Amino acid sequence: MTDFMSREARSRVMASIRSTGTKPEKLLGSMLHKQGLRYRKHAKDLPGKPDFVFRKIKVAVFVDGDFWHGWRLPLWEEKLEKNYWREKIRRNRERDKKNHAKLRRMGWKVIRIWEHQLDRNPENVIKKIVSAYKERLCLEK
Repeated sequence: MTDFMSREARSRVMASIRSTGTKPEKLLGSMLHKQGLRYRKHAKDLPGKPDFVFRKIKVAVFVDGDFWHGWRLPLWEEKLEKNYWREKIRRNRERDKKNHAKLRRMGWKVIRIWEHQLDRNPENVIKKIVSAYKERLCLEK
């Protein structure tokens, strides 16, 4: 399958994709706020810059885009025409694993939310985060 856009147009489209402040992040942030949970966003001092951080109880939440972080990559990677994208997504996945491990070694509970999970069942996503929050809060006391 060939790309229907010119190289310049594709470059503009890809450059416009945000890494922070995405729709899934905004949705989850709103839902967390409604639950009364207060958080910090994109902690630059933590590995991977988690999307949502509960510092006091050491819970880090990442919202991963299905494409960029390669959800079920082996099932669809052959559809990627350019090897560039396969390698980029593989590097993203490897970086995610390393950052996850670093945070765990630092004593953090890491929660990864996939974009499609938030789209399909936001209630379960919130339950998962609230449950981890309460669990860590009890451990702190």
